Amino acid sequence: MRLLRSTAVFSAATLLSRLAGFGRDVLQAALFGANSATDAFTIAYRIPNYLRRIFAEGSFASAFVPTFTALKEQGDEVALKDFLDHVAGALCAVVLLVTGLGMLAAPLIVGLIAPGTLAEPAKFALTAEMLRIVFPYLFFISLVALAGGVLNSFGRFGLPALTPVLHNLAVIAAMLLLAGHMDVPAKALAWGVFAAGIAQFLLLWPALARLRLLPRLRLDLRHEGVRRVFKLMLPTLFSSSVAQINLIVGTIFASLLATGSQTWLWYSDRLVELPLGVFGVALGTVILPHLSGRFAQSDGEGYGRALDWALRTVLLIALPAGLGLLLLAEPIVSTVYGRGAFTALDAQMAALSLMAMSIGIPGFMASKVLAPAFYARQDTRTPMRAALWTVGCNVGLTIALATPLWLYEAPGAHAGIALATGLAGLLNPWLLWRALRRQGLYQPLPGWARHGLRLGLACAVMAAALLLSRDFDFGLGLRGELGRWLGLVLQVGLGAACYGGTLLACGWRPRDLRFG
Repeated sequence: MRLLRSTAVFSAATLLSRLAGFGRDVLQAALFGANSATDAFTIAYRIPNYLRRIFAEGSFASAFVPTFTALKEQGDEVALKDFLDHVAGALCAVVLLVTGLGMLAAPLIVGLIAPGTLAEPAKFALTAEMLRIVFPYLFFISLVALAGGVLNSFGRFGLPALTPVLHNLAVIAAMLLLAGHMDVPAKALAWGVFAAGIAQFLLLWPALARLRLLPRLRLDLRHEGVRRVFKLMLPTLFSSSVAQINLIVGTIFASLLATGSQTWLWYSDRLVELPLGVFGVALGTVILPHLSGRFAQSDGEGYGRALDWALRTVLLIALPAGLGLLLLAEPIVSTVYGRGAFTALDAQMAALSLMAMSIGIPGFMASKVLAPAFYARQDTRTPMRAALWTVGCNVGLTIALATPLWLYEAPGAHAGIALATGLAGLLNPWLLWRALRRQGLYQPLPGWARHGLRLGLACAVMAAALLLSRDFDFGLGLRGELGRWLGLVLQVGLGAACYGGTLLACGWRPRDLRFG
Protein backbone atom coordinates (compact mmCIF):
# COMPACT_ATOMS: atom_id res chain seq x y z
CA MET A 1 0.00 0.00 0.00
CA ARG A 2 2.98 2.31 0.61
CA LEU A 3 3.89 2.53 -3.07
CA LEU A 4 0.30 3.31 -4.02
CA ARG A 5 0.07 5.98 -1.32
CA SER A 6 3.35 7.59 -2.42
CA THR A 7 2.23 7.53 -6.04
CA ALA A 8 -1.11 9.09 -5.08
CA VAL A 9 0.65 11.90 -3.15
CA PHE A 10 2.99 12.60 -6.05
CA SER A 11 0.14 12.42 -8.57
CA ALA A 12 -2.06 14.79 -6.56
CA ALA A 13 0.73 17.34 -6.26
CA THR A 14 1.56 16.96 -9.95
CA LEU A 15 -2.10 17.40 -10.85
CA LEU A 16 -2.09 20.78 -9.09
CA SER A 17 0.96 21.70 -11.12
CA ARG A 18 -0.70 20.59 -14.37
CA LEU A 19 -3.83 22.58 -13.56
CA ALA A 20 -1.67 25.64 -12.98
CA GLY A 21 0.08 24.78 -16.24
CA PHE A 22 -3.24 24.70 -18.06
CA GLY A 23 -4.02 28.12 -16.66
CA ARG A 24 -0.68 29.32 -17.96
CA ASP A 25 -1.27 27.80 -21.40
CA VAL A 26 -4.81 29.19 -21.67
CA LEU A 27 -3.56 32.67 -20.83
CA GLN A 28 -0.60 32.33 -23.19
CA ALA A 29 -2.81 31.19 -26.08
CA ALA A 30 -5.32 33.99 -25.49
CA LEU A 31 -2.68 36.73 -25.20
CA PHE A 32 -0.20 35.70 -27.87
CA GLY A 33 -1.88 33.13 -30.15
CA ALA A 34 0.42 31.20 -32.52
CA ASN A 35 2.93 33.33 -34.42
CA SER A 36 6.64 34.00 -34.93
CA ALA A 37 7.12 35.29 -31.39
CA THR A 38 5.54 32.25 -29.75
CA ASP A 39 7.49 30.00 -32.10
CA ALA A 40 10.67 31.79 -30.98
CA PHE A 41 9.85 31.20 -27.30
CA THR A 42 9.02 27.54 -27.93
CA ILE A 43 12.37 26.96 -29.64
CA ALA A 44 14.31 28.86 -26.98
CA TYR A 45 12.61 27.11 -24.07
CA ARG A 46 13.09 23.62 -25.48
CA ILE A 47 16.88 23.85 -25.34
CA PRO A 48 17.32 24.33 -21.55
CA ASN A 49 14.30 22.08 -21.08
CA TYR A 50 16.14 19.31 -22.92
CA LEU A 51 19.34 19.94 -20.94
CA ARG A 52 17.23 19.77 -17.79
CA ARG A 53 16.63 16.10 -18.63
CA ILE A 54 20.39 15.58 -18.49
CA PHE A 55 21.40 17.67 -15.47
CA ALA A 56 18.15 17.46 -13.52
CA GLU A 57 15.37 14.88 -13.20
CA GLY A 58 16.43 12.76 -16.17
CA SER A 59 19.98 11.54 -16.58
CA PHE A 60 21.30 12.96 -13.30
CA ALA A 61 18.44 11.58 -11.19
CA SER A 62 18.80 8.15 -12.83
CA ALA A 63 22.41 7.99 -11.69
CA PHE A 64 22.19 9.90 -8.41
CA VAL A 65 19.12 8.36 -6.73
CA PRO A 66 20.24 4.68 -6.89
CA THR A 67 23.74 5.59 -5.68
CA PHE A 68 22.42 7.82 -2.90
CA THR A 69 19.85 5.17 -1.87
CA ALA A 70 22.50 2.45 -1.72
CA LEU A 71 24.63 4.62 0.58
CA LYS A 72 21.61 5.45 2.72
CA GLU A 73 20.84 1.73 3.13
CA GLN A 74 24.35 1.26 4.58
CA GLY A 75 23.52 3.67 7.42
CA ASP A 76 26.78 5.67 7.29
CA GLU A 77 25.56 9.27 7.69
CA VAL A 78 29.05 10.77 7.40
CA ALA A 79 29.72 9.03 4.08
CA LEU A 80 26.26 9.99 2.85
CA LYS A 81 26.80 13.69 3.63
CA ASP A 82 30.29 13.64 2.10
CA PHE A 83 28.90 12.10 -1.08
CA LEU A 84 26.11 14.69 -1.28
CA ASP A 85 28.50 17.62 -0.70
CA HIS A 86 30.84 16.57 -3.49
CA VAL A 87 28.10 15.69 -5.98
CA ALA A 88 26.39 19.03 -5.33
CA GLY A 89 29.65 20.90 -5.85
CA ALA A 90 30.44 19.09 -9.08
CA LEU A 91 26.89 19.49 -10.43
CA CYS A 92 26.89 23.19 -9.61
CA ALA A 93 30.23 23.77 -11.36
CA VAL A 94 29.38 21.80 -14.49
CA VAL A 95 25.92 23.29 -14.96
CA LEU A 96 27.22 26.82 -14.33
CA LEU A 97 29.78 26.28 -17.09
CA VAL A 98 27.19 24.87 -19.49
CA THR A 99 24.84 27.78 -18.74
CA GLY A 100 27.54 30.36 -19.43
CA LEU A 101 28.59 28.72 -22.68
CA GLY A 102 24.96 28.38 -23.75
CA MET A 103 24.30 32.07 -23.25
CA LEU A 104 27.43 33.04 -25.19
CA ALA A 105 26.71 30.63 -28.06
CA ALA A 106 22.95 31.30 -28.24
CA PRO A 107 22.91 32.33 -31.94
CA LEU A 108 24.92 29.28 -32.94
CA ILE A 109 22.62 26.95 -30.97
CA VAL A 110 19.51 28.49 -32.53
CA GLY A 111 20.98 28.06 -35.99
CA LEU A 112 21.62 24.37 -35.32
CA ILE A 113 18.35 23.57 -33.60
CA ALA A 114 16.05 25.67 -35.79
CA PRO A 115 17.74 26.16 -39.18
CA GLY A 116 14.51 27.46 -40.67
CA THR A 117 14.85 30.67 -38.62
CA LEU A 118 18.01 31.62 -40.52
CA ALA A 119 15.81 32.77 -43.39
CA GLU A 120 13.94 35.10 -41.00
CA PRO A 121 16.52 37.42 -39.36
CA ALA A 122 14.04 39.04 -36.95
CA LYS A 123 12.75 35.67 -35.71
CA PHE A 124 16.31 34.33 -35.44
CA ALA A 125 17.45 37.31 -33.36
CA LEU A 126 14.39 37.10 -31.09
CA THR A 127 14.91 33.37 -30.52
CA ALA A 128 18.57 33.92 -29.60
CA GLU A 129 17.62 36.73 -27.21
CA MET A 130 14.98 34.60 -25.51
CA LEU A 131 17.44 31.71 -25.24
CA ARG A 132 19.88 33.92 -23.33
CA ILE A 133 17.08 34.88 -20.93
CA VAL A 134 15.89 31.33 -20.21
CA PHE A 135 19.27 29.56 -20.08
CA PRO A 136 19.97 30.36 -16.37
CA TYR A 137 16.81 28.38 -15.57
CA LEU A 138 18.92 25.28 -16.21
CA PHE A 139 21.27 26.12 -13.33
CA PHE A 140 18.54 26.59 -10.74
CA ILE A 141 16.38 23.66 -11.83
CA SER A 142 19.39 21.31 -11.69
CA LEU A 143 19.93 22.14 -8.03
CA VAL A 144 16.19 21.75 -7.47
CA ALA A 145 16.41 18.25 -8.98
CA LEU A 146 19.28 17.35 -6.64
CA ALA A 147 17.21 18.40 -3.63
CA GLY A 148 14.19 16.55 -4.98
CA GLY A 149 16.20 13.36 -5.45
CA VAL A 150 17.35 13.47 -1.82
CA LEU A 151 13.82 14.08 -0.53
CA ASN A 152 12.37 11.31 -2.71
CA SER A 153 14.98 8.88 -1.37
CA PHE A 154 13.59 9.56 2.11
CA GLY A 155 10.04 8.96 0.90
CA ARG A 156 9.11 12.64 0.80
CA PHE A 157 7.45 13.13 -2.56
CA GLY A 158 4.92 15.90 -1.92
CA LEU A 159 7.10 19.04 -1.85
CA PRO A 160 9.25 18.13 -4.90
CA ALA A 161 6.06 17.44 -6.85
CA LEU A 162 4.59 20.80 -5.83
CA THR A 163 7.53 22.95 -6.95
CA PRO A 164 6.41 23.03 -10.61
CA VAL A 165 3.31 24.91 -9.42
CA LEU A 166 5.66 27.82 -8.71
CA HIS A 167 7.01 27.54 -12.24
CA ASN A 168 3.58 28.02 -13.76
CA LEU A 169 2.60 30.77 -11.33
CA ALA A 170 5.82 32.66 -12.11
CA VAL A 171 5.16 32.53 -15.86
CA ILE A 172 1.53 33.61 -15.34
CA ALA A 173 2.67 36.56 -13.21
CA ALA A 174 5.24 37.56 -15.84
CA MET A 175 2.62 37.50 -18.61
CA LEU A 176 0.23 39.65 -16.60
CA LEU A 177 2.80 42.11 -15.24
CA LEU A 178 5.49 42.34 -17.92
CA ALA A 179 3.93 41.65 -21.32
CA GLY A 180 2.58 45.19 -21.69
CA HIS A 181 6.01 46.68 -21.00
CA MET A 182 8.00 44.60 -23.53
CA ASP A 183 8.84 45.62 -27.09
CA VAL A 184 7.79 42.06 -27.97
CA PRO A 185 5.11 41.02 -25.43
CA ALA A 186 5.99 37.30 -25.72
CA LYS A 187 9.37 38.04 -24.12
CA ALA A 188 7.49 38.02 -20.83
CA LEU A 189 7.30 34.22 -21.18
CA ALA A 190 11.09 33.98 -21.17
CA TRP A 191 11.47 36.20 -18.12
CA GLY A 192 8.80 34.14 -16.39
CA VAL A 193 10.83 30.96 -16.93
CA PHE A 194 13.92 32.70 -15.52
CA ALA A 195 12.01 33.75 -12.39
CA ALA A 196 10.49 30.27 -12.08
CA GLY A 197 13.89 28.63 -11.68
CA ILE A 198 14.81 30.97 -8.81
CA ALA A 199 11.44 30.48 -7.10
CA GLN A 200 11.66 26.67 -7.18
CA PHE A 201 15.23 26.73 -5.85
CA LEU A 202 14.28 28.98 -2.93
CA LEU A 203 11.43 26.63 -1.99
CA LEU A 204 13.12 23.24 -2.24
CA TRP A 205 16.79 23.76 -1.34
CA PRO A 206 16.14 24.84 2.29
CA ALA A 207 14.00 21.71 2.79
CA LEU A 208 17.22 19.68 2.92
CA ALA A 209 18.13 21.42 6.18
CA ARG A 210 15.28 19.60 7.94
CA LEU A 211 17.02 16.33 7.06
CA ARG A 212 20.37 17.82 8.14
CA LEU A 213 21.57 17.27 4.59
CA LEU A 214 21.93 20.83 3.31
CA PRO A 215 24.97 20.46 1.02
CA ARG A 216 28.25 22.29 1.53
CA LEU A 217 29.52 22.62 -2.02
CA ARG A 218 32.83 20.84 -2.47
CA LEU A 219 34.49 20.59 -5.86
CA ASP A 220 36.61 17.49 -6.44
CA LEU A 221 35.92 15.79 -9.76
CA ARG A 222 38.15 12.88 -8.70
CA HIS A 223 35.96 12.06 -5.71
CA GLU A 224 34.83 8.42 -5.92
CA GLY A 225 31.13 9.23 -5.58
CA VAL A 226 31.26 12.00 -8.18
CA ARG A 227 33.08 9.77 -10.65
CA ARG A 228 30.55 6.98 -10.07
CA VAL A 229 27.56 9.27 -10.69
CA PHE A 230 29.09 10.83 -13.81
CA LYS A 231 30.05 7.39 -15.13
CA LEU A 232 26.46 6.23 -14.70
CA MET A 233 25.16 9.44 -16.27
CA LEU A 234 27.04 9.15 -19.54
CA PRO A 235 25.00 6.30 -21.07
CA THR A 236 21.75 7.91 -19.89
CA LEU A 237 22.28 11.15 -21.79
CA PHE A 238 20.05 9.69 -24.49
CA SER A 239 18.04 7.06 -22.66
CA SER A 240 16.56 9.30 -19.97
CA SER A 241 15.39 11.96 -22.41
CA VAL A 242 14.09 10.06 -25.43
CA ALA A 243 10.88 12.10 -25.60
CA GLN A 244 12.82 15.37 -25.35
CA ILE A 245 15.31 14.30 -28.01
CA ASN A 246 12.43 13.41 -30.29
CA LEU A 247 10.93 16.85 -29.65
CA ILE A 248 14.26 18.46 -30.55
CA VAL A 249 14.25 16.47 -33.80
CA GLY A 250 10.73 17.73 -34.37
CA THR A 251 11.83 21.30 -33.61
CA ILE A 252 14.48 21.13 -36.34
CA PHE A 253 11.95 19.95 -38.92
CA ALA A 254 9.16 22.24 -37.70
CA SER A 255 11.39 25.29 -38.15
CA LEU A 256 11.10 24.67 -41.90
CA LEU A 257 7.29 24.56 -41.86
CA ALA A 258 4.58 27.22 -41.73
CA THR A 259 4.66 29.89 -39.04
CA GLY A 260 2.86 28.59 -35.97
CA SER A 261 3.98 24.96 -36.39
CA GLN A 262 6.28 25.14 -33.36
CA THR A 263 3.47 26.55 -31.23
CA TRP A 264 0.88 24.02 -32.42
CA LEU A 265 3.26 21.18 -31.53
CA TRP A 266 3.96 22.85 -28.18
CA TYR A 267 0.30 22.92 -27.16
CA SER A 268 -0.16 19.30 -28.29
CA ASP A 269 2.81 18.25 -26.21
CA ARG A 270 1.47 20.14 -23.20
CA LEU A 271 -1.77 18.14 -23.32
CA VAL A 272 0.13 14.86 -23.72
CA GLU A 273 2.22 15.82 -20.70
CA LEU A 274 -0.88 15.84 -18.47
CA PRO A 275 -1.33 12.06 -18.11
CA LEU A 276 2.41 11.53 -18.55
CA GLY A 277 3.30 13.89 -15.71
CA VAL A 278 0.45 13.08 -13.34
CA PHE A 279 0.74 9.28 -13.61
CA GLY A 280 3.75 8.17 -15.67
CA VAL A 281 6.37 10.39 -14.06
CA ALA A 282 4.76 9.84 -10.64
CA LEU A 283 5.07 6.05 -10.92
CA GLY A 284 8.60 6.28 -12.31
CA THR A 285 9.71 8.64 -9.55
CA VAL A 286 8.21 6.51 -6.78
CA ILE A 287 9.34 3.17 -8.18
CA LEU A 288 13.02 4.10 -8.69
CA PRO A 289 14.05 4.38 -5.01
CA HIS A 290 11.89 1.32 -4.20
CA LEU A 291 13.56 -0.83 -6.89
CA SER A 292 16.96 0.54 -5.86
CA GLY A 293 16.28 -0.57 -2.30
CA ARG A 294 15.19 -4.06 -3.41
CA PHE A 295 18.33 -4.40 -5.52
CA ALA A 296 20.57 -3.18 -2.70
CA GLN A 297 19.00 -5.84 -0.43
CA SER A 298 19.33 -8.55 -3.13
CA ASP A 299 15.56 -9.00 -3.04
CA GLY A 300 14.95 -10.27 -6.57
CA GLU A 301 11.41 -11.39 -5.84
CA GLY A 302 10.40 -8.01 -4.40
CA TYR A 303 12.05 -6.27 -7.36
CA GLY A 304 10.02 -8.33 -9.85
CA ARG A 305 6.74 -7.91 -7.98
CA ALA A 306 7.15 -4.13 -7.77
CA LEU A 307 7.92 -3.86 -11.47
CA ASP A 308 4.96 -6.07 -12.40
CA TRP A 309 2.62 -3.95 -10.26
CA ALA A 310 3.94 -0.73 -11.81
CA LEU A 311 3.44 -2.01 -15.37
CA ARG A 312 -0.13 -3.12 -14.70
CA THR A 313 -0.93 0.19 -13.03
CA VAL A 314 0.60 2.36 -15.74
CA LEU A 315 -1.29 0.56 -18.51
CA LEU A 316 -4.51 0.92 -16.54
CA ILE A 317 -4.13 4.69 -16.93
CA ALA A 318 -2.13 5.03 -20.15
CA LEU A 319 -4.48 3.20 -22.52
CA PRO A 320 -7.65 5.21 -21.76
CA ALA A 321 -5.61 8.44 -21.54
CA GLY A 322 -4.16 7.98 -25.02
CA LEU A 323 -7.47 6.87 -26.48
CA GLY A 324 -9.37 9.73 -24.87
CA LEU A 325 -6.98 12.39 -26.20
CA LEU A 326 -7.12 10.81 -29.64
CA LEU A 327 -10.93 10.83 -29.84
CA LEU A 328 -11.52 14.15 -28.05
CA ALA A 329 -8.56 16.10 -29.48
CA GLU A 330 -10.60 18.75 -31.30
CA PRO A 331 -13.08 19.59 -28.50
CA ILE A 332 -10.26 19.58 -25.94
CA VAL A 333 -8.04 21.98 -27.89
CA SER A 334 -10.95 24.23 -28.90
CA THR A 335 -12.28 24.39 -25.35
CA VAL A 336 -8.97 24.85 -23.55
CA TYR A 337 -7.17 27.20 -25.95
CA GLY A 338 -9.74 28.50 -28.45
CA ARG A 339 -10.13 32.14 -27.47
CA GLY A 340 -8.45 35.50 -27.89
CA ALA A 341 -5.51 35.47 -30.30
CA PHE A 342 -5.69 31.67 -30.68
CA THR A 343 -7.81 31.27 -33.82
CA ALA A 344 -10.04 28.43 -35.03
CA LEU A 345 -7.30 27.47 -37.50
CA ASP A 346 -4.77 27.30 -34.65
CA ALA A 347 -7.12 25.00 -32.73
CA GLN A 348 -7.60 22.76 -35.75
CA MET A 349 -3.86 22.47 -36.39
CA ALA A 350 -3.04 21.80 -32.73
CA ALA A 351 -5.77 19.14 -32.60
CA LEU A 352 -4.22 17.35 -35.60
CA SER A 353 -0.84 17.05 -33.91
CA LEU A 354 -2.47 16.06 -30.60
CA MET A 355 -4.29 13.17 -32.28
CA ALA A 356 -1.05 11.99 -33.85
CA MET A 357 1.07 12.35 -30.71
CA SER A 358 -1.49 10.71 -28.39
CA ILE A 359 -0.82 7.36 -30.08
CA GLY A 360 2.48 7.23 -28.20
CA ILE A 361 1.11 7.95 -24.70
CA PRO A 362 1.08 4.28 -23.57
CA GLY A 363 4.68 3.98 -24.73
CA PHE A 364 5.79 7.24 -23.10
CA MET A 365 4.26 6.21 -19.78
CA ALA A 366 5.51 2.60 -19.87
CA SER A 367 9.06 3.87 -20.50
CA LYS A 368 8.86 5.89 -17.28
CA VAL A 369 8.45 2.61 -15.40
CA LEU A 370 10.72 0.32 -17.44
CA ALA A 371 13.78 2.57 -17.57
CA PRO A 372 14.05 2.82 -13.73
CA ALA A 373 14.15 -0.99 -13.63
CA PHE A 374 17.62 -0.72 -15.18
CA TYR A 375 18.72 2.44 -13.38
CA ALA A 376 17.92 0.81 -10.03
CA ARG A 377 20.51 -1.86 -10.88
CA GLN A 378 22.91 0.88 -12.01
CA ASP A 379 22.64 -0.44 -15.57
CA THR A 380 22.50 2.65 -17.77
CA ARG A 381 23.82 1.10 -20.98
CA THR A 382 20.75 -0.96 -21.86
CA PRO A 383 18.38 2.04 -21.80
CA MET A 384 20.95 3.98 -23.82
CA ARG A 385 20.94 1.39 -26.59
CA ALA A 386 17.13 1.37 -26.64
CA ALA A 387 17.13 5.17 -26.80
CA LEU A 388 19.51 5.25 -29.75
CA TRP A 389 17.25 2.89 -31.70
CA THR A 390 14.21 4.99 -30.75
CA VAL A 391 15.75 8.28 -31.83
CA GLY A 392 16.92 6.72 -35.10
CA CYS A 393 13.39 5.45 -35.70
CA ASN A 394 11.96 8.89 -34.94
CA VAL A 395 14.30 10.61 -37.39
CA GLY A 396 13.47 8.10 -40.11
CA LEU A 397 9.73 8.36 -39.54
CA THR A 398 9.87 12.17 -39.42
CA ILE A 399 11.63 12.27 -42.78
CA ALA A 400 9.22 9.72 -44.26
CA LEU A 401 6.02 11.30 -42.92
CA ALA A 402 6.70 15.05 -42.77
CA THR A 403 8.91 15.60 -45.82
CA PRO A 404 6.28 14.76 -48.48
CA LEU A 405 3.75 16.99 -46.72
CA TRP A 406 6.31 19.80 -46.55
CA LEU A 407 7.35 19.48 -50.19
CA TYR A 408 3.74 19.61 -51.38
CA GLU A 409 2.97 22.44 -48.91
CA ALA A 410 0.11 20.44 -47.46
CA PRO A 411 -1.65 21.97 -44.43
CA GLY A 412 -0.94 20.09 -41.23
CA ALA A 413 2.58 18.97 -42.17
CA HIS A 414 3.53 19.39 -38.52
CA ALA A 415 1.19 16.48 -37.69
CA GLY A 416 3.64 14.20 -39.51
CA ILE A 417 6.29 15.19 -36.95
CA ALA A 418 3.87 14.46 -34.10
CA LEU A 419 2.95 11.07 -35.57
CA ALA A 420 6.63 10.14 -35.89
CA THR A 421 7.15 11.08 -32.23
CA GLY A 422 4.16 9.00 -31.14
CA LEU A 423 5.12 5.90 -33.14
CA ALA A 424 8.75 6.06 -32.01
CA GLY A 425 7.50 6.36 -28.43
CA LEU A 426 5.99 2.87 -28.74
CA LEU A 427 9.32 1.35 -29.76
CA ASN A 428 11.29 2.38 -26.68
CA PRO A 429 9.27 0.45 -24.02
CA TRP A 430 9.18 -2.64 -26.23
CA LEU A 431 12.98 -2.64 -26.47
CA LEU A 432 13.30 -2.15 -22.70
CA TRP A 433 10.77 -4.89 -21.94
CA ARG A 434 12.53 -7.31 -24.29
CA ALA A 435 15.88 -6.57 -22.61
CA LEU A 436 14.41 -7.25 -19.16
CA ARG A 437 13.06 -10.58 -20.35
CA ARG A 438 16.28 -11.60 -22.10
CA GLN A 439 18.38 -10.76 -19.05
CA GLY A 440 16.04 -12.73 -16.80
CA LEU A 441 15.29 -9.67 -14.68
CA TYR A 442 11.53 -9.79 -15.05
CA GLN A 443 9.03 -12.62 -15.23
CA PRO A 444 5.40 -11.51 -15.69
CA LEU A 445 3.26 -12.72 -12.81
CA PRO A 446 0.06 -14.71 -13.44
CA GLY A 447 -3.04 -12.76 -14.48
CA TRP A 448 -1.71 -10.69 -17.38
CA ALA A 449 -4.03 -12.27 -19.97
CA ARG A 450 -7.07 -11.45 -17.85
CA HIS A 451 -5.75 -7.94 -17.16
CA GLY A 452 -5.19 -7.30 -20.87
CA LEU A 453 -8.64 -8.60 -21.80
CA ARG A 454 -10.27 -6.32 -19.24
CA LEU A 455 -8.35 -3.28 -20.47
CA GLY A 456 -9.12 -4.02 -24.11
CA LEU A 457 -12.85 -4.44 -23.50
CA ALA A 458 -13.04 -1.35 -21.27
CA CYS A 459 -11.25 0.76 -23.90
CA ALA A 460 -13.58 -0.50 -26.62
CA VAL A 461 -16.68 0.43 -24.60
CA MET A 462 -15.20 3.84 -23.77
CA ALA A 463 -14.36 4.52 -27.44
CA ALA A 464 -17.88 3.58 -28.54
CA ALA A 465 -19.40 5.90 -25.93
CA LEU A 466 -17.19 8.84 -26.95
CA LEU A 467 -17.84 8.38 -30.65
CA LEU A 468 -21.62 8.10 -30.18
CA SER A 469 -21.74 11.20 -27.94
CA ARG A 470 -19.48 13.37 -30.13
CA ASP A 471 -22.28 15.69 -31.33
CA PHE A 472 -24.66 15.06 -28.43
CA ASP A 473 -25.50 18.01 -26.16
CA PHE A 474 -26.97 15.82 -23.39
CA GLY A 475 -30.32 17.59 -23.77
CA LEU A 476 -28.94 20.73 -22.09
CA GLY A 477 -28.90 23.03 -25.12
CA LEU A 478 -25.21 23.76 -24.56
CA ARG A 479 -24.09 27.11 -26.01
CA GLY A 480 -21.15 29.47 -25.69
CA GLU A 481 -17.91 28.93 -23.83
CA LEU A 482 -19.61 27.64 -20.68
CA GLY A 483 -21.50 25.18 -22.84
CA ARG A 484 -18.27 23.99 -24.46
CA TRP A 485 -16.67 23.39 -21.08
CA LEU A 486 -19.72 21.63 -19.69
CA GLY A 487 -20.03 19.47 -22.80
CA LEU A 488 -16.36 18.48 -22.61
CA VAL A 489 -16.61 17.65 -18.90
CA LEU A 490 -19.69 15.51 -19.54
CA GLN A 491 -17.99 13.66 -22.39
CA VAL A 492 -14.87 13.00 -20.33
CA GLY A 493 -17.03 11.88 -17.42
CA LEU A 494 -19.04 9.58 -19.69
CA GLY A 495 -15.87 8.01 -21.07
CA ALA A 496 -14.40 7.54 -17.60
CA ALA A 497 -17.64 6.04 -16.29
CA CYS A 498 -17.86 3.59 -19.19
CA TYR A 499 -14.21 2.60 -18.77
CA GLY A 500 -14.40 2.17 -15.01
CA GLY A 501 -17.81 0.49 -15.12
CA THR A 502 -16.63 -2.06 -17.67
CA LEU A 503 -13.56 -2.86 -15.56
CA LEU A 504 -15.73 -3.41 -12.50
CA ALA A 505 -18.17 -5.57 -14.47
CA CYS A 506 -15.22 -7.70 -15.62
CA GLY A 507 -14.10 -8.35 -12.04
CA TRP A 508 -11.46 -5.67 -11.49
CA ARG A 509 -11.51 -4.10 -8.04
CA PRO A 510 -9.70 -1.02 -6.61
CA ARG A 511 -7.92 -3.30 -4.13
CA ASP A 512 -5.99 -4.68 -7.11
CA LEU A 513 -3.96 -1.45 -7.00
CA ARG A 514 -2.58 -2.21 -3.55
CA PHE A 515 1.09 -2.97 -3.20
CA GLY A 516 3.77 -2.57 -0.59
